[in-house]
Amino acid sequence: MYDYMKRHETLVRAALSADRAGVDWAELTRVHAVQLGYMQHERLIHLLVTLSVALFALLTLLFFIVHPTVAVGVLVLLLLVLFVPYVVHYFRLENGVQRWYDLANEIERRARPA
Repeated sequence: MYDYMKRHETLVRAALSADRAGVDWAELTRVHAVQLGYMQHERLIHLLVTLSVALFALLTLLFFIVHPTVAVGVLVLLLLVLFVPYVVHYFRLENGVQRWYDLANEIERRARPA
C-alpha cells in the first residue's frame, strides 16, 4: 500500500514541478481525485478494522479480569500485539491522505487559468 501511495505521489509531484504548459491539469485532477477516493476508502476500512481489534481486545481484557485463565490472557496479549501494527498502518494511511489533500489543492490552484 505504501509503495502504491509513493508511486502516485511521485507522479503528482513530478507533474507539479514540470512546466505548466506541458501538463494536462484536468486529467491530473481527475486521476488524483480517483486515487484519493481509493485511499479514503482504504483508510475507512482500516479505521473500522483497527477499532474492531481494539474493541475485541478491551472486551477480552474485561473477560480476563472477570475469569482469569491462561488461554484468555494469551488471547489478550495476541490482540494487543495485533493492535499495534494496525495503529501504525492507519497512522501512515491517514498522513498519506492528508498529504494528498495538499497535493489536490496545489493541482487545483495550478489548473486555474493564468
